Amino acid sequence: MKRVLTIVATLAFTFGTLAGATDAHERRMVGPYTFVVGWLVEPSFVGEMNGLDLTVMETASTKPLEGLEKTLQAEIVAGGSAATLALPLAARFGSAGRYQAQVLPTRSGDYTFRIFGTVGTTRIDERFESGPGRFGAVETTSAVQFPAKQASAEDLSARLDEIRTIGVAGVVLGGIALVAGVAGWMRRGRAAPRGDRPGTS
Repeated sequence: MKRVLTIVATLAFTFGTLAGATDAHERRMVGPYTFVVGWLVEPSFVGEMNGLDLTVMETASTKPLEGLEKTLQAEIVAGGSAATLALPLAARFGSAGRYQAQVLPTRSGDYTFRIFGTVGTTRIDERFESGPGRFGAVETTSAVQFPAKQASAEDLSARLDEIRTIGVAGVVLGGIALVAGVAGWMRRGRAAPRGDRPGTS
């Protein structure tokens, strides 16, 4: 009896862990299949290695589908950006029907995973966007830093952009001042009496 209870407890823990792992994922029916999409690691932080976590199964039987790394492709888009990054899918060892693709987010905010290709005879082209009830946006690490706060790569990039903007503005203003000074000097030269002009007597 004790052995049976141990096995039941182990199974409960395993299934509870798997359920918890997909809580922060979006579950969507696509034709006769169910797709579960989210981050490999939740919450997802800027500058921390992460990736796409994809599970595909038959909806009716919940049978996990294998071999889809050969027929499906994935892309990631940051926010409203038009730029995309291809994410090569790989089957997860020891986890039938589960696939992953690594990515390192460098900007906070919402991300979209696009999954496309074929599953059996069904054509797939679905977009999964982070948001409430789906999976989380990418967060900065400032809220969890302890004891000292460190500037993130995103913050440093923003500061460098500000410095560049200020530098460019300074160069432009300096150029305008130089042109104005030369123009003023030339006007004074033209307005001066002939005898007072440089090079005359």
